[in-house]
Amino acid sequence: MRSISFLSFAALIISALCAQTGLAQIRIDIPRLPGPPRVERPKREQPKPEQPEAERTRSTEGRAATAPGLGLSSPAGSSVNNDQPTIAKDSVQVTAFTLGAYRNNYDVWSWVPRIEYRVNGPIASGSQLYVEFTITGTGPWVKFDCPTEERQKGYWWNTECGGQRIAEDKGSTYTGPVSFAIKMRNELAGTDSTLFTGKARVEKVPSNLSGPKAASKFVYYVNHDWNLPIGYVFLTPDDVSGWKKTTLNVAFWARGEYHGSFQPHLFYQGKELGKVSFEGREVGKPVCDPEVENNTTHSVADTVPQQAKWIRVRCRFFNVQGWDQTGSEPGLFGPLHQLSANPGEYEFKVLWNNRLARSIKFRVGSDGKLEDGITSTNKLGSDRVIVPVTIIGDQDGQWERTAWKTDAFYGNPLNGFAP
Repeated sequence: MRSISFLSFAALIISALCAQTGLAQIRIDIPRLPGPPRVERPKREQPKPEQPEAERTRSTEGRAATAPGLGLSSPAGSSVNNDQPTIAKDSVQVTAFTLGAYRNNYDVWSWVPRIEYRVNGPIASGSQLYVEFTITGTGPWVKFDCPTEERQKGYWWNTECGGQRIAEDKGSTYTGPVSFAIKMRNELAGTDSTLFTGKARVEKVPSNLSGPKAASKFVYYVNHDWNLPIGYVFLTPDDVSGWKKTTLNVAFWARGEYHGSFQPHLFYQGKELGKVSFEGREVGKPVCDPEVENNTTHSVADTVPQQAKWIRVRCRFFNVQGWDQTGSEPGLFGPLHQLSANPGEYEFKVLWNNRLARSIKFRVGSDGKLEDGITSTNKLGSDRVIVPVTIIGDQDGQWERTAWKTDAFYGNPLNGFAP
């Protein structure tokens, strides 16, 4: 008998099985080739979920940020009585909400105030936040409560109120300075105290409507030019390690809409920081996002400079740390730059539409702390360090360069500040 090899015999068996079972094909597993190694990107702070629509009640809570080791204090500030609630000045945002009528006349538009702010705890049980607005030369105008919740010391509460929740018959056509006061009453304790007072300057511009009935349909807004020379440098904690590892942030204001065209850069001793590459591509690239947008409620005429809008832009440098106290070994890309180990002057520059638009300088002392006297002196109520901003170029249009002297923080100008 003729001999049959093992492979030939196996092939005959398989053919027989296929014929009996009607299988059309046989699955053959081919080993996978190993993929490229996984690259561990520098950790980025996760973006917060979208907040509700602008005219719905928005209230958030948080824990007071205490950044040890770099000279940053709790939001209440070292010179503030932490047993009493305080307002974070840089959180106060007053805007005008334009109404499509005035005293039942729909050919004339009016406005009411809208305000957002943060309260640093404690907020005692039974407390109620509220705001009063007064028109200069006329007297008290509107008064409304704001969503309030109890908070312990070391925690904060962010609230927003007014706007479309104010009755339409309260609308006004007045333009000019309006005074306001943020207050808190507690009927359980029999107290009523003022937490913050300010003054906002309201102006109006034509809407984008046309026709004979558009002449009195103005869009109202609050002038925020005072913000432009004022910037902030601050740190944010790591999502996992908390304040043991921090990331550098810089924030500044600009006029106009946000188009996502801000490119941040940071320099130290003549060298740009935070540039990390892998296989020819930059990783952990810094990004800028809108943090606050003070927009009008209605579209304005195309002729209105920068559309009567202001934005606060926040830039995050993922490859620049305030410090790293985790004790862990450097990652795939080696040790990152730490401010605490590198004292001296730093300069932040930003390209806006590919043109240099801002320069911000700040210093880290020999003790590794951010040098700052303005924030604590002025009781900002925030963990941010105030820094002067140099405005470069003309992309902001015409703006009031001396407004910060009188209008900063709604009539609470900074002591010791000079842009």
